[in-house]
Amino acid sequence: MPQQNDLSRSLIPFEQAASLVAVIELSKSSWLIAGTVPGIERQPLKKIVPDETELLRVLHRWRDEAVRKDRTITCIAVAFEAGRDGFWLARWLTGHGIEAHVIHSSSVAVSREHRRAKTDRLDTGMLMRVFLGWLRGERGHCGMVAIPTIEEEDAKRPCRERENLVGERTRIINRLKSTLVRLGIRGFKPQLRKAPQLLESLRTPEDSPIPPNTLDEMRRDLTRLALIREQIKAIEQARVARLEKAPKTGPDAMIRMLASIRGVGIETAENAGAGSARAQSA
Repeated sequence: MPQQNDLSRSLIPFEQAASLVAVIELSKSSWLIAGTVPGIERQPLKKIVPDETELLRVLHRWRDEAVRKDRTITCIAVAFEAGRDGFWLARWLTGHGIEAHVIHSSSVAVSREHRRAKTDRLDTGMLMRVFLGWLRGERGHCGMVAIPTIEEEDAKRPCRERENLVGERTRIINRLKSTLVRLGIRGFKPQLRKAPQLLESLRTPEDSPIPPNTLDEMRRDLTRLALIREQIKAIEQARVARLEKAPKTGPDAMIRMLASIRGVGIETAENAGAGSARAQSA
C-alpha cells in the first residue's frame, strides 16, 4: 500500500490528453523550457531570460495553442531539478494555478554505457521522459522533493549558519596549527581564549620568535576565530530562547522532547525534528 509521503511516483491519476507538461532547465543566465502540448505534434522548446512572468506567459501561450486544436487543458504540470534557485519558483507557480514539482537531482538515472554529451537540450529531453513517467505513477523514473514553505525554509537558516560557522572555525584552527608546525612548534591550542596572549611567547626550536608577517597573519586568524565563537554562541542562545517560546505542538515541541533525552543535544534534536517534520508534510 503506497505511503502518504511517497514522492517516488505520483499518486494522482494522470490524464495526458488534457495536461500540458513542461520541464525547465534552470541556469544563471537563461531558462530553457520544453513542453509536451496536447494536439501539437512538435515538442516546443523556448529559451528565456530568468523571469517567472515570461515563463508563465510561455505556458499560457502553449495552453492557448492546445485550445485552438480543440483540446481542453485541465492541468499544467511543470517540473525542474532542485538546485541553486531553491523552491521559490515552485511556490510562485503554485500560487498562479500551476502544478509545480521539484525533482531530486540524484534520483534521475543517467546512462553510463558511453560518454554522454552535456547540453541543455538533451537535459530537458531526459527530464521530460522521467517527469512523464513519474506523472503516470511509474516507479524508478525520479523522486520529488517536498516543497517547503518560506517559513519552513527560514527556520532551517540558524542550523545551517551554525554548521557553516563550525566548519570555518575548524578550518581556521587547522590552518593555525599547520602554520606553527611548519615552524617546528607543536602543542599550541588556538581554540583557547587566552591563545592570543600565548602566541607572543612562542619560540621555534632555534629559540627565535614567530616571524613578523606570520605573526600578523595568525593574529588576524585568531581575531576571526573569536568573532566566529561569538556568532556561534549568539545563534545557540537565540535558538534556546526560540524553543522556550515555541508552542507545545509541532516540530519545536518534538525538538524539545528529543533534547531532553540524556546524551542528545539541541543540535542533534533539531536535525532529527526537522527531518521528521519534512516526512510528515510530504
